[in-house]
Amino acid sequence: MGFEIITIPDVKNTKNMPIQEQRIKEATKIIQSVTDDDYIILLDERGKELRTLEFSGILEKMFFLPKKRIVFIIGGPWGFSEAVYKRADYKMSLSKMTYPHQLVRLLFLEQLYRVFTIIKGEPYHHE
Repeated sequence: MGFEIITIPDVKNTKNMPIQEQRIKEATKIIQSVTDDDYIILLDERGKELRTLEFSGILEKMFFLPKKRIVFIIGGPWGFSEAVYKRADYKMSLSKMTYPHQLVRLLFLEQLYRVFTIIKGEPYHHE
């Protein structure tokens, strides 16, 4: 099982660009970076909130899906366009609060670490 972080560059020259246009340009880059064989999970404030143990159970089941990759997508400062929402297979939330996408990367990586230690059968100190 491999792990890779892919960072899509921010949309450039956005000072006078409408927010919806920024979302569409970002969506184009996101959709071009995934395939039909990917299981897409959006990290979105409107997604389902999960406890760490719940997330580990769901992720472990996803490993058996007939997809090549499980792809987690963190949106930019204005969230996702409708095209990205339509492409998503699942939406999850780290919190109902809004965080900068740079901070979400760190928080989510820490959760992935916890989840994989649980899946490997290592003790989880919160249960």
